Amino acid sequence: MRTLAIITAALLLAACGGDQHQDLKEELKVLTKDLRGRIEPLPVVKPYEPVPYKALDIPDPFGEAKVQIALEPALTTKTKGRGLNAPDLSRPKEPLEAFPLEAVKMVGMLSQKGVNYALVNATRNLYRVKVGNYLGQNFGLITEITENQISIRELVLDTSGDWSERKVSLQLVETEAAK
Repeated sequence: MRTLAIITAALLLAACGGDQHQDLKEELKVLTKDLRGRIEPLPVVKPYEPVPYKALDIPDPFGEAKVQIALEPALTTKTKGRGLNAPDLSRPKEPLEAFPLEAVKMVGMLSQKGVNYALVNATRNLYRVKVGNYLGQNFGLITEITENQISIRELVLDTSGDWSERKVSLQLVETEAAK
């Protein structure tokens, strides 16, 4: 009886392992027989070798000492007021000199008694400026005001510590309400 149970179990297991998908398996085997790809080996990674900073007598290019060395000519020029284009450091600062030029926007222009005024916006406040006023953080003197722009002459320090002029302008910014 035991042998009969074993034979019956073997026959049932053989019946479960049928060949119902054998045709798909053979077709897949035929289609993939030539697809044995070769993967390139990974490149050899060289170990990282740090390069020590050996120029101890030269200032560190990223340290504060380098910044101080670069600013020394500027500091002496500012304090002594030397140079052909040196700004007047004794004059009182105007309110718009606290803002960088990128933060100031020209929003309009008006004329009163033959004098052109520009309306500029800086941090939600509206200011009226005219030729001769200062604007921006680089000693920017307003030289001309037209309907479309404000012309400004700035004084900046170059790398040699001398003051040089730079001409910039603020263009009129059109708002949605003006369109």
